[in-house]
Amino acid sequence: MSVDKSLKRKGRLSRSRNVLKRDERIEVMQGNDKWIAGQSPFGLAKTRVVKLVVGKKKKEKKEEEKDDKKKKKK
Repeated sequence: MSVDKSLKRKGRLSRSRNVLKRDERIEVMQGNDKWIAGQSPFGLAKTRVVKLVVGKKKKEKKEEEKDDKKKKKK
């Protein structure tokens, strides 16, 4: 099955996935200290998918401009 053109972006999906693969879930659980060595990889607990937020740089620039304007007024 192929992926629709609207979902492709430089060879990978542009949207964040809601479901992780089994090995990705195990990695997340190891990072949270919820994985026990020797545990069966089947029937894993649900894991939260962290979504990245893009666009905070613009806010920082605006705050810097406001600070510069306040300094100029004084």
